[in-house]
Amino acid sequence: MRAVDAFSLWLRAIGLQSVVDTHAWIVPTCQTIHFVGLALLMAGVGLFDLRTLGMGKGLPIAPLLARLVPLAVVGFLVNIVTGILLYAGDPSMFGHNLAFGFKMLFLALAGANALLFTVSGVQRQVEALGPNDDAPASAKMICSASLFLWVGVMFWGRMLPFIGNAF
Repeated sequence: MRAVDAFSLWLRAIGLQSVVDTHAWIVPTCQTIHFVGLALLMAGVGLFDLRTLGMGKGLPIAPLLARLVPLAVVGFLVNIVTGILLYAGDPSMFGHNLAFGFKMLFLALAGANALLFTVSGVQRQVEALGPNDDAPASAKMICSASLFLWVGVMFWGRMLPFIGNAF
């Protein structure tokens, strides 16, 4: 049994699928909140990545990072909760959808990229940068990949209604 099938069965077993099914307002509310979470996530990640790539070089990175990371984390957590609720509403719509698979792949790669940024020491190098300092090439590569991967998550999420058996 595939992991996505096991997850779908678990959602049904705990009753989450029936809760979403019986309350018509849950899906549109979750879609709206999911979009807001994505905006928070992209504001935090995107602004940091763009600064590291050289835009807004007059800003020191450490205070920017301290303000943007919590924003991105809140957005990500909001999207985890709303994403699970949306999935629970109709697992068959998502579980075997090619776009959903790619969305999850890009999400996993974005997480691995963020982990690489943190554990490789690149984050410490970037935090030490002051105004007008240029980030090292390794940071620019990781931030470029981050932007690409998060845009990919958005793209594949948006493709859900158009690819596979969704809607």
